[in-house]
Amino acid sequence: MFGCESCWFGETEWFVSEPQPFALPSPLPVWPKGQGFATGRISLGEIEITQITKFESVWSCRLLRGNSKGVTFYKPAQIPDGFSCLGYYCQPNDQPLRGYVLVARETPKPDVQGAVLELPVLRKPVNYSLVWSAESNSDGSGYFWLPNAPMGYRAMGFVVTQTPEEPEVDEVRCVRDDLTEACETEDLIFSMDSKYSKDSFEVWSTRPCKRGMCCSGVSVGTFFSSTYMDSKDSLHIACLKNVNLSIDAMPNLDQVHALIQHYGPTLFFHPDEEYLASSVQWFFKNGALLYRDGSEKGERIKYGGSNLPIGGSNDGAFWMDLPIDDDDKNYLKSGNMESAELYVHAKPALGGTFTDIAFWVFCPFNGPATLKVGLVTIGMNKIGEHVGDWEHYTLRISNFTGELWQIYFSEHSGGRWVDASDLEFIEGNKAVVYASKHGHASFPHPGTYLQGSTKFGIGVRNDVARSKMFIDSSIRYQIIAAEYLGDGVVTEPCWLQYMREWGPTIVYDSRSEIDKLIDFLPFYFRFSVENLIELFPTELYGEEGPTGPKEKDNWGGDERC
Repeated sequence: MFGCESCWFGETEWFVSEPQPFALPSPLPVWPKGQGFATGRISLGEIEITQITKFESVWSCRLLRGNSKGVTFYKPAQIPDGFSCLGYYCQPNDQPLRGYVLVARETPKPDVQGAVLELPVLRKPVNYSLVWSAESNSDGSGYFWLPNAPMGYRAMGFVVTQTPEEPEVDEVRCVRDDLTEACETEDLIFSMDSKYSKDSFEVWSTRPCKRGMCCSGVSVGTFFSSTYMDSKDSLHIACLKNVNLSIDAMPNLDQVHALIQHYGPTLFFHPDEEYLASSVQWFFKNGALLYRDGSEKGERIKYGGSNLPIGGSNDGAFWMDLPIDDDDKNYLKSGNMESAELYVHAKPALGGTFTDIAFWVFCPFNGPATLKVGLVTIGMNKIGEHVGDWEHYTLRISNFTGELWQIYFSEHSGGRWVDASDLEFIEGNKAVVYASKHGHASFPHPGTYLQGSTKFGIGVRNDVARSKMFIDSSIRYQIIAAEYLGDGVVTEPCWLQYMREWGPTIVYDSRSEIDKLIDFLPFYFRFSVENLIELFPTELYGEEGPTGPKEKDNWGGDERC
């Protein structure tokens, strides 16, 4: 038997309180009528699922050493009649209780005489394998069991008990293999190395391997646990697959508007921001030019973008730029908040069990970067500048209830998902999004964020704060795409089909600027120029003109973290 001798709470003053449930600041409204959105249940074809957010605590664990506050493992509670558990849930103790697992039943079918009998959608496991166990002085023991699925079926999650007796096979169900997809580990929830245990042990959240608006993988919400972790090996559990091509649980257009009006965040720009947002049409109307490769003269872009080349790919044949006249150029750089609005793309996520609502903001100009080296902050003259800056944040909403689950904050070349329990709300269920000074990357809380080496304190500063310059995206928005609704429901603007660059390619003389700042650094920060450059983000050395929203990987794919 695998074992742990250190997974104890320790003395009584080390009592670990379990997380308390989280609720959004305001109740959910009654959504406009539709087909399957926010009805509590979703059909995946042969399987019907519902989302369980009520749990019974099974076992908690905290190491004697280290800063970890431990984790708690939960059994789903209040499962509706006829539905079966697929696995247990786990989360850290230092976060509000905020998660879900799916439970499933076979979709009722009409009796058809002479129909070919298929294998059942759900089956009990044959038995269980003990993966790991731990003994605790104060809270009993924990035993982790992997269901052994019958041939042609896959396990969806693990079972946790407080006793060494193998769980009943009726505790969970396995799913027929053709109704599953491969999953992968996502976030490490809990880890114990062999220093504290006879065997190293890890607990991870999981997600479908293939994700995007056309992908069918459905996250079950269960965890993966193992005494070792090799990312090259396939996991012993799977996720569900949505074979219902109609994705009935997605919101209709009226419901999308209602979701935006209920959840639309307020986007705050920094008080010292010089380069603000504008509408795309304002940018075109006030002198933006279209250049063609081989031609030195730019063409004035029409108000709606009707003279932009449509489709194709970013082949370098066309790009946009600012007007030649310095006054006109500076006027355009500053943006125009009166015209600014958020451009919305609604799309399915996680097999149609969630809706992603991406809010795109356009700024005519991205200002120069501010570098931080230790305690020294240095503003650059040119490094980081480029024409045509597109940034975004994305709301992920449960199609079971219409509840806001997470917001993705795009931070330059990557970003991160932030749970609703860690958001700052300004009014009702409307969150706050902060745009960084000059770069317009989005962040969930005010402060300074470093892009580069946090270990050495070297990188690009992203300063965010509230100001009187903001956009309420629950009011000032335009839905520009929702492909799942079908042709003609949402008319995509001409400029959205422009796949080339929204600014010219710029090559910075980074070495020259960094050479100048070397003399200002404390002695212990005077690395060679080569070593110093390596610690800065790569976009400091040059900037290809940024592409529009539809050319980004995350337009059809999942967000990059």
